[in-house]
Amino acid sequence: MVSRGLLVAGVRAGYDRLAGAYAAHVGGELAGKPGDRRLLDELASRRSGAGPVGDLGCGPGHVAAWLATRQVPVVGVDLSPGMLAQAPAGLPVAAGDLLSLPLGDGVLSAALAFYSLIHLPVGTEVAALAEVRRVLAPGASLLTAVHVGTEVRHVDEMWGQPVSLDFRFFRVADLTGWMREAGLRVEDVLVRDHLPGVEVETRRAYVRAVRH
Repeated sequence: MVSRGLLVAGVRAGYDRLAGAYAAHVGGELAGKPGDRRLLDELASRRSGAGPVGDLGCGPGHVAAWLATRQVPVVGVDLSPGMLAQAPAGLPVAAGDLLSLPLGDGVLSAALAFYSLIHLPVGTEVAALAEVRRVLAPGASLLTAVHVGTEVRHVDEMWGQPVSLDFRFFRVADLTGWMREAGLRVEDVLVRDHLPGVEVETRRAYVRAVRH
């Protein structure tokens, strides 16, 4: 079995290699995703306290930057320094792992994890969600987005760059169960098909949970 450290290192190396192409191809995606924009607006409106919203697995920071344009304080965290180097100037970002976030207890007024749980090693899901709960203020919401299913999709190339990345799909019942085990109260679930011409052809689930 491959160790967690090697799995994390592989994901980091892959996204470091992809960073420029990823930012170019995905950085403007919210323009074509009105549903995502609505969910982000709702998340911001439910903030608990004055702390920032954490974009956990922020990539090049495009979602965090969109929230910042709406006068929402944000901080982005990502495993890949290469991705963080693509973030807009002035956007607060930090390198970190979902299993060991570089944030203090209860500092976030809300958090989002869009397609970042999909790279967690199998068996670490509850620990990662408990770590997210740790950095949320009481009553703060976590909004996650994942691909729906049971497969693990492996890719060796993206946008002309050689990588070795596994994209995990999740059953909604598994994700909500892990959230409850981690001490989060599940409040909303939305499942939808992909947006043609905008997204990879997978079903997506958005799950919002709240720290007790």
